Amino acid sequence: MSRIEYDPVKDKFSAIVRRSKLLRRIFYFLLDLFFLRSWHIRRLIKQYGRVKDKKGEWSLLDAGSGFGQYDRYILSSFKNVTIDAIDVKEDYLEDCRAYFKKEIGEGRISFYSADLLEFNPDKKFDMIICIDVLEHIEEDVKVMNNLSSALKPGGCLIVHSPSHYSEEDGGEEDTFVGEHARPGYSKEELSSKLSSVDLKIDKIHYTYGFFGHKAWVLSVKWPMLWFNKMGLLAAFPLMLYYPVILPVSLLLNVIDMYTANTRGNGIYAVAIKNSQ
Repeated sequence: MSRIEYDPVKDKFSAIVRRSKLLRRIFYFLLDLFFLRSWHIRRLIKQYGRVKDKKGEWSLLDAGSGFGQYDRYILSSFKNVTIDAIDVKEDYLEDCRAYFKKEIGEGRISFYSADLLEFNPDKKFDMIICIDVLEHIEEDVKVMNNLSSALKPGGCLIVHSPSHYSEEDGGEEDTFVGEHARPGYSKEELSSKLSSVDLKIDKIHYTYGFFGHKAWVLSVKWPMLWFNKMGLLAAFPLMLYYPVILPVSLLLNVIDMYTANTRGNGIYAVAIKNSQ
């Protein structure tokens, strides 16, 4: 079975947008448009962040910030938030520092390298987001405990990961599951692990259900297969492909957003730090 390598594809796009403020903005727009998890996560951040922003200054930790797409959304959505964004990829961090210094200015966001397995900050946060990170780490409960310890009482942790149903993709010719330390989480497993580190589940939901998964295959998986095989030459057939397929994919994503999925290839949870 061949494996789709997700990180090399992301690295190629990162190299393209690295030196251009405009291209990076377009890149963020495309990430938010095509990836259904971003639709769900931005809705959750807006819901929980709005309450905190009305009360005044608050702090957020982006644990595994990657390209910084959620950080840009958060800073543009809330006027009272400050962000600590951490990652293990120094090249991503350098790119983000340069971009956000020009786009936002200094003071509202800081980027620094940190290993979540050893994470022990000297401050507490009102909210932590950890998006598609835990599936890459064997000692996931240790990371969850570190993040829980970094939350203020009553603070919330928002996580997203592939679900255990994503393992079913392993039966297809190509799959992303091979990059992960585990196929994903069930509701029961994720709830149990978060509860074991002094967090109370407030919401948990499967994403990429029947409709969302079909949209992902059409708009993300197949194009990435082409990029893996053709490189940047794939851009030419995609210019003909996307005008036809994109409206269908977006409609399927909208349906997924408002469907109470009993199963799905992704899962999110919102957990609240127990008051002390």
